[in-house]
Amino acid sequence: MARLTKRMVETAHADGEGDIFLWCTALPGFGLRVYPSGRKVYVCQVRVGRRQRRLKIGLAETLTLDQARERAKLAIDAASEGRDPQLERQERRAALTVAELCTVYMETAEAGQVRTRFGRPKAASTLAIDRGRIDRHLVPLIGNVPAHALTRAAVQRLADDIASGKTAGRVKTKSRGVAHVTGGAGTAARVIDLLGGIYSWAAKRDLVPTVNPAHGVDTAKAGTKDRVLTVDEMQALGKAIEAAQEKQPMAAGALRLIALTGLRREEACGLRWAEVDLDAASLRLSSTKTGRSLRPLGSPAVDLLRHLPQLDAAFVFPSSRSRDPRTGQSARAADLKKQLAAIFDAAGLADARSHDCRRTFASVAADEGFGDGTIGELLGHARRGVTAVHYVRRLDSALIAAADRVSRRIDATMRGG
Repeated sequence: MARLTKRMVETAHADGEGDIFLWCTALPGFGLRVYPSGRKVYVCQVRVGRRQRRLKIGLAETLTLDQARERAKLAIDAASEGRDPQLERQERRAALTVAELCTVYMETAEAGQVRTRFGRPKAASTLAIDRGRIDRHLVPLIGNVPAHALTRAAVQRLADDIASGKTAGRVKTKSRGVAHVTGGAGTAARVIDLLGGIYSWAAKRDLVPTVNPAHGVDTAKAGTKDRVLTVDEMQALGKAIEAAQEKQPMAAGALRLIALTGLRREEACGLRWAEVDLDAASLRLSSTKTGRSLRPLGSPAVDLLRHLPQLDAAFVFPSSRSRDPRTGQSARAADLKKQLAAIFDAAGLADARSHDCRRTFASVAADEGFGDGTIGELLGHARRGVTAVHYVRRLDSALIAAADRVSRRIDATMRGG
């Protein structure tokens, strides 16, 4: 036996058909179990009365050595006081309901400790969506079910109920706010995806059994969205933006910017002046769905940003309801979702929204002959290469020229050209 180290954990492997154990001399009872399959699990062996207990601490792929050692120490201390750590863990599991599990998950996520597939904390907008799905679908239907006892059959019934509209209704949100909960097949699929993510997260922390009840559930996935605006629709939208310029200047400016750049709604509405580099015809976005992002700007987008009134030192489209009393500046960006939707409705495009402009931008770029790689760069899709992620700080002239061609064509079409 020897002190268990990170290198020992990484290089350990089982020879033959049996499991092997590596025990740590620095903390007697704590060790690593290695299976012939290559699976590695931290374990802790304690004596409770006359009985020997071997506890699973967690998977080596999800826990650091220090985290596992700390958990083992807690179990060893509990056993030394005459308590049964295995029984206590079972009791904790049995006492936790689905609603309570969701609360623990959301508290951890809001503290920035739940990571997305891009390795970053969940954005505030994503957390708000998760909270809505939990409060309006999960808690009303299965909130009182013990988390450890939730079955796949129960989750299947949950999916079917949401798809059939059982949770549909009007929900009061703020003093004057009302949320229209519709349910449906698409909502059911996204709620089940969230539930599966919560259980995967919880299983790695030993809050629930390792079997995920959301896996294998049938959901009627919503079809792939491929809505793009036609030439006539782009012209109608351009006229609606012009008409909204007087009464809703920020919404009109934000929607034109989205159309000319392919930005996501949150990226455009949350844009900061510090992220705008007109001399380099680019946006240096500090936080997007895929992390930091460098976007090229065509000349119509540069011209639009150059002539927008600077209403605030921080945000291009500032909120008038949230201002710092010391500086008088806006503390956050404007929420323009409803105003943008109203412009689409005024254009006779009730079935289209801002993300369809992003899709249209990509479609126009494809029509101009640009490949998937170039279009991905224009739209700020996740970069794969080490060089692209860590070292690219400037856009090449070819990419800016591509953005310019696409932006000019969209601008001309929206103006009736």
